[in-house]
Amino acid sequence: MPIIIYKQFVKAPIEICFDLARNVDTHLMTTAKTKEKAVGGVTHGLLKEGDSVTWEATHFGIRQKLTAKVIYMQQPAEFIDIMVEGAFKSFTHTHRFVEVKDGTLMIDIFEYNSPFGPLGIIADKLFLYRYMESFIINRAKELKKLAEIKGGHKWRSLKSLS
Repeated sequence: MPIIIYKQFVKAPIEICFDLARNVDTHLMTTAKTKEKAVGGVTHGLLKEGDSVTWEATHFGIRQKLTAKVIYMQQPAEFIDIMVEGAFKSFTHTHRFVEVKDGTLMIDIFEYNSPFGPLGIIADKLFLYRYMESFIINRAKELKKLAEIKGGHKWRSLKSLS
């Protein structure tokens, strides 16, 4: 099972980082390259434990749907979502937040199983792992930019959506 771990320091309070990471509207902003849309479940605002959201996005030139469910949440330190329906055999995405001097350490842990057995393993080695790693890192960097606005226009307008 491939595991992607990405850590980054964000010069923003832990509560802002946590809320941005679980905000459906923020997710749409930070995944613009894949043209993501929330098409089912919770489609706006902050996700909480037990919530599901169905995403529609374009990956590898193919429009796909994926439903994820938040199975655990401990504010503002961690939440975990899993795929309940979609292209992967399975995935678990753990979002951790650690309060540190002058900001927050944001940690993404993404574990997944590819579909198609041995063919999925080959796809991981050839391209899928790098693609997913890039997706996780790019989204995290976009979250960092939004969090570090510190009360700027984008954060205020996002906060009003929750």
